[in-house]
This record gives sequence, C-alpha cells and structure tokens, in this order.
Amino acid sequence: MTENAENGAKRAVTGLLVKTLLHRRTDRGMALEPYASRCVRRGELHELVTTDHRETAPGSQIDRVGFLGFAELTCGGVIDRGDGFWIGDTRIGTVLGFDACHFPNHYNILISTDRLITGGDLGLRPETPVGFTPAPVAAP
Repeated sequence: MTENAENGAKRAVTGLLVKTLLHRRTDRGMALEPYASRCVRRGELHELVTTDHRETAPGSQIDRVGFLGFAELTCGGVIDRGDGFWIGDTRIGTVLGFDACHFPNHYNILISTDRLITGGDLGLRPETPVGFTPAPVAAP
C-alpha cells in the first residue's frame, strides 16, 4: 500500500489478460476523460492501450495507440493517473488516463509508454497477470 497527504493508502489493482490485441493506430481519436481516477470492480473487463501521447488535459485527443488486450480484474479498487502498470513482473508504463468511448461496456485504460506497444510485441497470452500499482508519493 502507498499513502499520500491528500488521498491516503490504497491497494494495487490486479487482473488477468483474457484477450490479446495485436494492432496499433495513429488516427484512433480517443478523448481523454476529465477524471484522474476511476473505481473498478472485480470481474470487470477493461481494454489496455499504450500511447506515447503526454497531454493530460481533459478532452485531449489520443491518436497514437498500441493495443495490448482486454483484462478481467481479479481485484477491484481505484486506478489513478500516474499509477504504474505491470505485466507480470515487468513495468510497462504509467496510467495516462481513461477513454470512455465504449463505456459502460468497458474503459480504455491509457498507458503512457515511450513507444506504441501491442500485445503481439510482448508475446502476451490469455491468463497473463497484469496490475496497477500506486504512484510513488513525493516526500513532503
């Protein structure tokens, strides 16, 4: 668990990949939600999407994306912008934010990475563990 002055401690959110995606796009047109966090429930499915986009202003258009896949959450909690995103023991990037174009079916969870990464690039398979860990807390 991690704690900061504003929000207090929280646990990691974990899941398992249920479908691998292999494509990338440079014209996707996702829109960054204005919310810095989203509550998620155990059993929900969400899409994991990498991007090299850095802007976090609400409504920012996200065109450059790599699709990792869909994950079923095995542990509910709160995912915040800046949380670490892991596949197994490998840190892939940090949460940039959320796109809700398919909600309430699922969120696109946007993961900030140096380059667009797909599930094929990483050799992902169903049942691969994924997780979101609390962002590091700056010293007071």
